[in-house]
Amino acid sequence: MKYFSYLLLLLFFSSCGAIQVDYDYDRNTDFSSYTTYNYFSDLQTGLNQLDEKRLMRAMDITLQSKGLMFSEEADIFINIKSTVFRAQAGNSVGVGLGGGGNVGGGVSIGIPVGGPKLNRELQIDFVDAKKDILIWQAISESPFKEGSTPVEKEQKMQELVAKIFDKYPPKSRK
Repeated sequence: MKYFSYLLLLLFFSSCGAIQVDYDYDRNTDFSSYTTYNYFSDLQTGLNQLDEKRLMRAMDITLQSKGLMFSEEADIFINIKSTVFRAQAGNSVGVGLGGGGNVGGGVSIGIPVGGPKLNRELQIDFVDAKKDILIWQAISESPFKEGSTPVEKEQKMQELVAKIFDKYPPKSRK
């Protein structure tokens, strides 16, 4: 029973730091026809310059491993938007009072445990360069820790990008 408690505790803490990614794409698009990419020239990522470089470096490595090459004459233009926001902790402690006998009643309250946590939402859009239409989108949400070292930031950015592009290119569902 003791080991079971440790296992539950480990699962709880590992789930708190999970990266969640939602995908959307045009199911009529033949993603194998795209071989080159570039970023929009007026990119406003919402990241500081150092984090933007980390993100783009991780994306370049990942996209090239998937067969896409960076090019001035690109098939796909990429737009990136990022926001950091405070999310209220989902943990709370419940306190309840009850009555008995011929008189009924009860009181219950939830007390939040822990303070608000920082999360980062990162949206990546792939736009067909010739048709100027959105063909693929990923929106991720992940914990964000202020005061991380540059090495930690680089590692987290690589993990985030790997998770985002895990299901790219999408499997056709025609």
